[in-house]
Amino acid sequence: MSHFYYRLVVSCPDRLGIVARVSNFIAGHGGSITEASQHSDLEAGRFFMRYEILADSVGVPPEALREAFAPIAAEFEMTWALIDTRQRRRVVLMVSRESHCLVDLLYRWTAGELDCDIVGVISNHQDMRGLVEWHGVPYHHVPVNADDKPTAFADVQRRVEEARADCVVLARYMQIMPPQLCARFQGRMLNIHHSFLPSFAGARPYHQAHQRGVKLIGATCHYVTEELDAGPIIEQDIHRVSHCHTPDDLVRVGRDVEKAVLARGLRWHLEDRVLIHGNKTVVFA
Repeated sequence: MSHFYYRLVVSCPDRLGIVARVSNFIAGHGGSITEASQHSDLEAGRFFMRYEILADSVGVPPEALREAFAPIAAEFEMTWALIDTRQRRRVVLMVSRESHCLVDLLYRWTAGELDCDIVGVISNHQDMRGLVEWHGVPYHHVPVNADDKPTAFADVQRRVEEARADCVVLARYMQIMPPQLCARFQGRMLNIHHSFLPSFAGARPYHQAHQRGVKLIGATCHYVTEELDAGPIIEQDIHRVSHCHTPDDLVRVGRDVEKAVLARGLRWHLEDRVLIHGNKTVVFA
């Protein structure tokens, strides 16, 4: 039997009584807490919280629960959201010519591992059309002319907004997103960078790593900001390499890491496990 949940996510100044007040509020509405996570950042003086509440146990709809919680949120100066998991997130994927991350996400989605609706794929090339349309997902080819990028990205934004996307995932989309798109989808646009950031940002990171003689390579899933490859980090992973590995070997090994890291990052985002504070994240994974 499938269950639906309300997710309450909170960030606020740290002080006594937050957990007690919120827990008593939920209990007062008959709510059954099935998962609870809290973190106090002692240096920043900030408190973070994520609760999952069994929706059937609460006697009021989410709108009424939000209205009732608002005075508590105001009292504790909370940045907060109450999410109804019956409203599935709408996700748009973006890709260029590297298919491994796109293929992996489409597989996980069809297998039921990602609780979302993939409502479109946007690409600056035609290469992935057959694969995407085989999955029954609309494919939008938006070529990017180096001499007129604003026109292309205006088209990208239009298509994303027409799809009513809640989240955009750059699944090896090899174009730099313009500032207006970064701002429009702040905290809702994820990227996979084929490097263990902050090392080797920008283009050809595996070749940079090979030239540096690294012993570990990795991948980083992060939110997109105006500063290239510098947004809040969601997830990272690594793989050990040696002097025997060529740049092509690093690319091959790295692809496996990239797929796993992006899938975890997207899943945690969809499950509201990532709370952003400044350029850092708290991840209740």
